[in-house]
Amino acid sequence: MDLTYTEEEEAFRAGLRAWLSRALPQLPPKPDPLDWPGRRAYDTAWQRMLYDAGYAGLHWPEVAGGRGATPTQHLIYLEETEKAGAPYVGANFVGLLHAGPTIAAEGTPGQRARWLPPVLRGDEIWCQGFSEPDAGSDLAALRTRAVRDGDDYVVTGSKIWTSHAEVADWCELLVRTDPDVPKHRGITWLALPMDAPGITVRPLRTLAGSAEFAEVFLDEVRVPVANRVGAENDGWRVTMVTLSFERGTAFVGEVVACRRTLAALAKTAKANGSWDDSAVRRQLGLLNAEFTALWRLTQWNVSEAQRGGGVPGVGGSVFKLRYSHARQELFDTAARVLGPDALDLDRDLTLDRLSSLSYTIAAGTSQIQRNIVAERILGLPKGR
Repeated sequence: MDLTYTEEEEAFRAGLRAWLSRALPQLPPKPDPLDWPGRRAYDTAWQRMLYDAGYAGLHWPEVAGGRGATPTQHLIYLEETEKAGAPYVGANFVGLLHAGPTIAAEGTPGQRARWLPPVLRGDEIWCQGFSEPDAGSDLAALRTRAVRDGDDYVVTGSKIWTSHAEVADWCELLVRTDPDVPKHRGITWLALPMDAPGITVRPLRTLAGSAEFAEVFLDEVRVPVANRVGAENDGWRVTMVTLSFERGTAFVGEVVACRRTLAALAKTAKANGSWDDSAVRRQLGLLNAEFTALWRLTQWNVSEAQRGGGVPGVGGSVFKLRYSHARQELFDTAARVLGPDALDLDRDLTLDRLSSLSYTIAAGTSQIQRNIVAERILGLPKGR
């Protein structure tokens, strides 16, 4: 593991910082958090700025329209944009972080040419249709059926926790194409156009009052076979590529943000007197060690990805498992430091605390991550 940066990487960092200092003052005011059409417009406008400056799809291969940057350069990009307070990918995160890299790795030349440039320019938004109401944390237990009919698949079923479905143009959709084989072997990955007849989207309101998730109902929706990424019934393997990106570098910016939050909490604790509580000081110290270790783990994962051709490995599950719990502990500590002010829903910290409750479920539950670590990293036998 090499935790140092080369001269070339530091030059990349300096150039990025200079561009951010010029670009960020040009941004319009942020829209209301509940205005998803407005947020889509804001997020895609930022994406266009990144595209014009050559920072869109930074780590994507050049053949896919990216810059071909190394995983380490991508890590620097995520670190510096978060430090500068630049917009997160927002409504475009599925396209940029999940579907896009998967299509770049697994799609045909025609599929890459059709779907990747609009993602990079911010012209099209993707959502993720993986989870289902009756499957729980067992993704392979999905029941949404796709029956081949000539040049189309006819899809019937439902999805839940579909991020940004109400403003998406496309959906990375998992369907069951063979119900008679073991469940992991009968799954197919499709690109679903969200304007196809037979699709109903029902937004879900979260504990924090936002509606970035939705239920999606599919009633005999026709999806061209040409929209299949990978072979029929090979969707589980393709999905593992998607999830490796989701659990690889997707949370890097959030680790940087948590470290900034932790520093701000220490200042608040000193200002309001809670620093005098030795238990608070001890917990802040433990969290500082946690997030420092998580940052080092991120660098290790990036080093592994750099040696493995750019695709994150299963080490992302170790990171995701610990990060989910550390984030919850951070905002529980924030509530202790803030006292009654922690109940103020106008505070970002309060909303972040509510949001943190979902992290042990989103992107693969902690129970699933433990199974992956046990079986695929430690080589332990599968449970019965």
